[in-house]
Amino acid sequence: MTAPTIGFIGAGNMATSLIGGMLQQSFTPQQIIASDRSSEQLEKLASQFGIRTATDNALLARDCDVLVLAVKPQVLQAVCRALPSQRRPGQLVISIAAGIACSSLADWLGTDTALVRCMPNTPALRGQGVSGLFAAAGVSAEQKQLAEQIMNAVGISLWLEQEAQIDAVTAVSGSGPAYFFYLMEAMTDAGEQLGLPRDIAERLTLFTALGAADMAVHSDVDTAELRRRVCSPNGTTEQAIDSFTRDDLPGMVARAMQAAAARSAELSKELA
Repeated sequence: MTAPTIGFIGAGNMATSLIGGMLQQSFTPQQIIASDRSSEQLEKLASQFGIRTATDNALLARDCDVLVLAVKPQVLQAVCRALPSQRRPGQLVISIAAGIACSSLADWLGTDTALVRCMPNTPALRGQGVSGLFAAAGVSAEQKQLAEQIMNAVGISLWLEQEAQIDAVTAVSGSGPAYFFYLMEAMTDAGEQLGLPRDIAERLTLFTALGAADMAVHSDVDTAELRRRVCSPNGTTEQAIDSFTRDDLPGMVARAMQAAAARSAELSKELA
């Protein structure tokens, strides 16, 4: 596919981040069209990025090789059913709406639609996202490559073999940033209780998290080994880790993520 045209239905934060990231890669403003209910948001995008905008989703859908569905899950059915049944041949549709299964999208858009379902996360807003991608039957290798190129504009993407794995991705990376924010919040509170000024406790926590993540990403050993290397025998870190173990931190994390995955599966059924 040469210089494909990519249309975004919905121009909120995630779509804006994707567009900005794509323009920093190999995409040009002429290739991108966005539609949204907010004329103010469209004017902002046109001014910031120089892309084309539209107020008619149906016309946008007819003009695009790739259609990115970036609206709230609760309104996606109405948006899809309002699109023309005869769209551009071979059009790829990428959905970043949480909880909407490919079977529902195919029912609303037509069973011959090439569908990729995506679960990004909020660090994509900073270009540090990770997305789980699933391609339904009928998506070509070229279309998969293009979908990956689009999502990699705001981080990295990983392909899933089964759509049901999207629920696990939601539990690990989709909801995952909140787990780390919660831990950072708790560490900041504890640092303050230990006598540090809150602003110092917070900065120590945030930059420790940033440094630890960077070490883990660039290390040639796994996180368990990195943890062991910090734990001197009978040292301060070992005492903290032993306290976590006694309180069953691994079990707490597993139960929390199982709850998130179960809720993701429930939402798919509710929104079908």
